[in-house]
Amino acid sequence: MVFFTCNGCGESLKKAQVENHVNICRKCQVLSCIDCGKDFWGDDYKNHNKCISEDQKYGGKGFEAKANKGEVKQQQWIEKIHDAMNKPGVSAKLKDVLGKVSAYDNVPRKKAKFQNWMKNSLKINNTSLHDEVWDILAAADNAAKTPAETNETENPVAEATVDSSGNQNGHGAVDKKKLNKRERKIARQQKNGKKKKKDRKRQRSSEQDEDGEKNGAELTKKKKKTFDQTAEESQENEEHQAVSRGILSGKFNWKGNIKAILRASPDQEVPVKKLRKKVLAAYHSFTGDGNFRTEEDLLALFNKKISNNPKFIVKKERVRLLK
Repeated sequence: MVFFTCNGCGESLKKAQVENHVNICRKCQVLSCIDCGKDFWGDDYKNHNKCISEDQKYGGKGFEAKANKGEVKQQQWIEKIHDAMNKPGVSAKLKDVLGKVSAYDNVPRKKAKFQNWMKNSLKINNTSLHDEVWDILAAADNAAKTPAETNETENPVAEATVDSSGNQNGHGAVDKKKLNKRERKIARQQKNGKKKKKDRKRQRSSEQDEDGEKNGAELTKKKKKTFDQTAEESQENEEHQAVSRGILSGKFNWKGNIKAILRASPDQEVPVKKLRKKVLAAYHSFTGDGNFRTEEDLLALFNKKISNNPKFIVKKERVRLLK
């Protein structure tokens, strides 16, 4: 990208910013290129599209810059824009737009991207104007092509029929020197066709194995869930029966509730804290507003019930029911 310095105010400018700056800065008469230091009067800066790079500037004597294919193509494209501007029959409006386009060094070379670029960079939203500008550039591009390139674009070479063994039309091996780039590409694609089919088949087989493992894991998960639901329902039934027995007798059945909770648990064993929480919850549910005991009394009574009953074994903060 080319940068200029205004000799009037000293501001650094991109090439696309120069035109607006000239209209604002009254002292701007000469512009200097930051890279090469060359001065440009009036509109001469518009023809300065590319300058030396930092490697060229500081590379020393005998430095040879490597050609950048992208920069070369972009430079050729900018030259074609200049050629299009000078063609007879181009209206003043189109010349003005082409002049603005030529001030940039990142002009897209594809129609869709070029039209989008005009909207964003030049703020031109007229689609018909987009098409007119592109048609002029496309005509200039086609005029610059050699007859061989034009013929190749308009009449592409017929595709060669190549079998999987690399033979053309089934008659002997193909001489690679006689095949153009397109035909060699087709030959490689057909030669690798079988390999791609095998890879896809192997991938499908692997996916099927993974699906089988996944289904097996889901089935195991469902069985475990069913078992847990059954255990939970059994526990609820035991607790309900214990509460029912207490209601019939008019007193809270401590022993029955503790046994019901232990029987409904795996291995008929529950941590003391969990058991205490469930039993006291059942007690409060049973007594309702008729409970006149303090929490300390209830805890002491619970500890007495699990410690003095030979059916319950308390060990390491866990309570187990003897069978």
